[in-house]
Amino acid sequence: MKIEKIQVLRGPNIWSITRKKLIQMRLDLEETEHTPTNKIPGFRERIETLLPSMYTHRCSEGTEGGFFKRVEMGTWMGHVIEHIALEIQTLAGMDVGFGRTRETKTPGTYNVVFNYIEESAGVYAAEEAVKIAESLMNATDYDINACIQTLKEIRERERLGPSTGSIVEEAASRKIPWIRLGKNSLVQLGYGINQQRFQATITGNTSCIAVDIACNKELTKKMLEDAAIPVPSGDLVLDEEGLQRVIKKIGYPLVLKPLDGNHGKGASINVKDYETALVGLEHAQKYSRKVIVEKYITGYDFRVLVIDHRMVAAARRVPAHVMGDGELNLQQLIDKENEDPRRGYGHENVLTEIEVDKDTNELLAKLNYTLETVPQKGEIVYLKSTANLSTGGTSIDVTDMIHPENIQMAERISRIIGLDVCGIDIMAENLTQPLKESGGAILEVNAAPGFRMHLAPSEGLPRNVAAPVVDMLYPPGKEFRIPIIALTGTNGKTTTTRLLAHIVKNNGKRVGFTTSDGIYIHNTLLERGDTTGPLSAEFILKDPTVEFAVLETARGGILRSGLGFGTCDIGVLTNIKEDHLGISDIHNLKDLTRVKRVVLDSVKKDGWCILNADDDYSMRIMNDLHSKVALFSLDENNPHIKKFAKEGKVTCVYEEGFVTIKKGEWKIRIERVKNIPITMDGKARFMIANVLAASLAAYVYGFEIPNIALALTTFIPSAQLTPGRLNVFNFKNFKVMIDFAHNPAGYEAIEDYLKNVESNKKIGIISGVGDRRDSDIRECGKIAARMFDHIIIRNEKHLRGRTEDEINGLIIDGIHSSGNNVSYEIIPKEIDALKHAMSLAEEGTFITALSDVINNAIEIVQEYQARELLDEQ
Repeated sequence: MKIEKIQVLRGPNIWSITRKKLIQMRLDLEETEHTPTNKIPGFRERIETLLPSMYTHRCSEGTEGGFFKRVEMGTWMGHVIEHIALEIQTLAGMDVGFGRTRETKTPGTYNVVFNYIEESAGVYAAEEAVKIAESLMNATDYDINACIQTLKEIRERERLGPSTGSIVEEAASRKIPWIRLGKNSLVQLGYGINQQRFQATITGNTSCIAVDIACNKELTKKMLEDAAIPVPSGDLVLDEEGLQRVIKKIGYPLVLKPLDGNHGKGASINVKDYETALVGLEHAQKYSRKVIVEKYITGYDFRVLVIDHRMVAAARRVPAHVMGDGELNLQQLIDKENEDPRRGYGHENVLTEIEVDKDTNELLAKLNYTLETVPQKGEIVYLKSTANLSTGGTSIDVTDMIHPENIQMAERISRIIGLDVCGIDIMAENLTQPLKESGGAILEVNAAPGFRMHLAPSEGLPRNVAAPVVDMLYPPGKEFRIPIIALTGTNGKTTTTRLLAHIVKNNGKRVGFTTSDGIYIHNTLLERGDTTGPLSAEFILKDPTVEFAVLETARGGILRSGLGFGTCDIGVLTNIKEDHLGISDIHNLKDLTRVKRVVLDSVKKDGWCILNADDDYSMRIMNDLHSKVALFSLDENNPHIKKFAKEGKVTCVYEEGFVTIKKGEWKIRIERVKNIPITMDGKARFMIANVLAASLAAYVYGFEIPNIALALTTFIPSAQLTPGRLNVFNFKNFKVMIDFAHNPAGYEAIEDYLKNVESNKKIGIISGVGDRRDSDIRECGKIAARMFDHIIIRNEKHLRGRTEDEINGLIIDGIHSSGNNVSYEIIPKEIDALKHAMSLAEEGTFITALSDVINNAIEIVQEYQARELLDEQ
């Protein structure tokens, strides 16, 4: 078997709109195609032995054991690999269950599709699933435990931490979109101008000054002490002399901790003699020159969580420990404790496995214990000096037991320090009494406190502490999205996108839009190139200045990675025509329709799908869409338009020279077509279709008719505003037009326009696109022969696997098949072809360059225009 390609889909895709995170592996089964599982002796027994938990896979049988039954009956290896990839991820703590395996148009080659939690783990699972299948076929050994452990390590390396993850999950449950910024814990909630950011549990609203105060333990203590908050007595020391001074003042037992420490690093607790204090000072100064020495407060370690200055949870934290039974030694007790199903690797379970480390050994050494020591029955042996859950500690929820006076004090502390998310560490015998009565004290105030102890305590009620964070970032009525209009189709996408962006801009919104020639924010080009994929969409949605997004969305990005957004308000489908067929398993218009409709399926239920009533394949999917539908047509009498009119639905048509909105039988005329510059005085019908699509989308969104009309009449086609879309350059004796048409449908649109252009001679510069079908290249040659008097064939910049002679031969075949006696010549370089065409120009000649490299062609023509102007002067 051979893996040809592994793709990571991150958004709505051709396999699923709701399951956005999918791996798509293109797998050539090679000789295995002829060997289903029932033809491989012992295969079922081996897979059941290696992965017995796969018994839960129901498969198409619909019952447990269904997959094993399919294996016994005989199934293909792609299907087996899909199930293995799902199972090994689940065994590694990433519960996944969606999968599909479908044969491509290439016999023996399959798309194996399955979902993932962490991207890198999904890719690894794809590769390992193939290796596992091969070992099962060949009856060779495979270390499944090593595979699962590697997946766990990948998961822990890639995943969001439990605190960050809980906020993301809470936001997602409210349908708030989120984007991970980089590979760490920085996350954006919402889109554009309505976004909020947070990292771990520090939000974009968290005061930088407050974080600095919390990180400065000495200053925190001073501010709390000044506010009559109980804190341990003590002071800051720099050396042994300072240590002696503080000990003389406060006595034993002591706590020593670095001023700039965190997570308990460098801390020594319950120090009862001077020699140990000196060791503690040296240890703390490994982390910070300044060391806090304070009175050790006896009692239990509590953490109180305050969010938006309201107490939301409290927990008692217990360091990792074991209880002796008089029989097992400490190592055996640790191993037994780690068998608790609630403990797991990293953050996969409620509790973390206890690992023996330097801290453990130092604590045991103080007791004169080793891992071989057998503690007495009932004896508790602490294995960590801090109660962090990440080192094996446990937590007990005490939220409902905290005294009202302690609640008030905690909320007051959050305001004194100024933290919107605040973790307060308290040492006390209990929190049911006010601290002044129990003798407890505030030890620390933490910015970015961990949530895990509250989300999943080992005892007591779990608390959804992520909810108040999201409530704080998005209080009732605060918007988290921005409007998104997504456009797809074969031809007309870019022009319609630009026109819609112009309408939005003229309605006072700061618009970001993506096109096949670049990313723009409010008409400022920020990135040049074909930017119609998911990363470009994300670029717009991450920009905090954007109020409205208009996103051109091409087939390539959808197939490669899925959409760059979860849902949109309006989806526009311009048309579905022959283009890029025979690539990426898209062989016909039915396949292409499946890709294009991903955009329409992503439209919100109360949103709108804008469809071309003149396009057959667009109409085939109309009744399958779950959102509202509005149609546009160049023909008021189109049957679909008439049916919609009878049903009282919204359409946009070209009638009696006007762009007109119809609501049932009522007509609302927007503007006369001849007043809309982009239609070239009404001669470019395909441009009229683009105007209809944009106008209808703008209307159903809610823009007013006069504002739409004003935008249509002020959208002036030019090389700057609409590069490569009917750009006409006037010379003294002739004209040159540059257009991006590159498929039969595009050529036919240009042919229709040129019929309305008066000219003594029409010269065409054309090329064949290497990744199109032979029939498409021939058809372009045939159409060119119908609309031009003379043809110059040039070579495309990217031949995409073909030779120049092969492409040119197909074009010439098409020219000959037209039956027209058209002259043609081959000039390979575009610059030379344009220069030659202009040298042939006579009075009244109209040159049309159908170019795939728009910027180069425009620059050449503009340079000639400048020369002609200089010559005249």
